[in-house]
Amino acid sequence: MKITFYFFAIPAITLAVANISAAQAPVLFDGTDPVVLQAAPFDDAIPKSQLIMPEELAQSLQSAKQALFLFQVGPHTLYAQAHIPGSEYTGSGDDGQQKLRARVKSLPRNSAIVIYCGCCPWIHCPNVGPAYQLLHSLGFSNVKVVYFAHNFGDDWVSKGYPVARGD
Repeated sequence: MKITFYFFAIPAITLAVANISAAQAPVLFDGTDPVVLQAAPFDDAIPKSQLIMPEELAQSLQSAKQALFLFQVGPHTLYAQAHIPGSEYTGSGDDGQQKLRARVKSLPRNSAIVIYCGCCPWIHCPNVGPAYQLLHSLGFSNVKVVYFAHNFGDDWVSKGYPVARGD
């Protein structure tokens, strides 16, 4: 009986893995070319509808139609080197979560909030998922997360979008 079980279990596992790897990655359109979104460890934590492409954010900041709160939720070193003008550093980890919680405490729950990190490729970023989940759990309904496929340097700075330096 055990031999029969293992004989059938191995092909079933192989088929399950094949189906997972054959799934098509979600795609966003950035106005020029389709952008394939890479799955992240927290992929279920951030709905695709809550992502904003760097190009879209840069245009939004230029038009300034709506007041928005912009928070960098990554390492302080990166923020000091270069960050999006007008963004506030809250940081990552438990300290970052506490700073973010304290900073948004008095904001209306429908405030336009954008968070970003850019420390590493999207699929490896440990910071935006927890920050998004925190804001969502606090009742914020208008939160966007900047999708940096590679990192802040490649996807923002090298594209010529505005940057500020220092604290």
